[in-house]
Amino acid sequence: MKIAVVGLGLIGGSVAKTLKKNTNHSVYAINRSEQTLKTALSEEAIDGAITPQQLKDMDVVFIGLYAGLTIDFVLKNADNFKKGAVVCDTCGVKTEIVKALTQPLAEKGVHFVGCHPMAGREFSGYRYSLDNLFDNASFIITPDEGTDQGAVQLLSDLAHEMRFRKTVISTPQEHDRVIAFTSQLAHIVSASYVKSPSLLKQAGFSAGSFKDMTRVAYLNENMWTELFMLNKDALSFEIGCVINALQDYKNALDSGDSDKLHELLKESRELKERSDENTAKQGG
Repeated sequence: MKIAVVGLGLIGGSVAKTLKKNTNHSVYAINRSEQTLKTALSEEAIDGAITPQQLKDMDVVFIGLYAGLTIDFVLKNADNFKKGAVVCDTCGVKTEIVKALTQPLAEKGVHFVGCHPMAGREFSGYRYSLDNLFDNASFIITPDEGTDQGAVQLLSDLAHEMRFRKTVISTPQEHDRVIAFTSQLAHIVSASYVKSPSLLKQAGFSAGSFKDMTRVAYLNENMWTELFMLNKDALSFEIGCVINALQDYKNALDSGDSDKLHELLKESRELKERSDENTAKQGG
């Protein structure tokens, strides 16, 4: 197949590199920076650079742009996609994107499928992209009622070729509810954690726990602001849950209630153990 990647950032660049490393498909790219395209060509991460008009020759198109830019690009180029082609995004929210793009592309005979490769790094840009970023990761596909099942199967097979460990099928709405907890909340908590006045005094006192808690505070505020706002209701609910839990811990400490503190800690440990057991039963 001929596959195009639009946007050679961390995810788009990793998609291109992974396809070149693990498959026999031809990979082409559209990117705003000419220098990035030259670098990708020199590293043999892509077979060539194309224009939007040349999308008519592509069987599959991965859109590796921010959510708003993804919608803008796809709608602007709806007439450029090959009839019967599969177009998928890689954004961290799905409901608004699937709603905006499915019908306009269907009217052109093009299959749009919402996707989310569950992998990333705390840094952004092509220079941080990897040809093994998706090894053993999950590839989430979010079809709606009208999504062509052949397109879903094609992407599932392609994910397997790219060495994703498993494909997860979800509705766009379920994806956004769960991702608010598993991904977006972690970034909010990390970004809040580093606002302690103790942050600049931690040198020599920090180890693994500190590094784990602060890693994703190295976030791209432009991208995450957009993703958070597109999923604000689900994320606000999860933040409220954390605030309530923290208040319970604070109340136990302020009142000197060691029994309550012990109970809260035990409850959290047992919830984590149950979660791990459930994940193991479901195969990851």
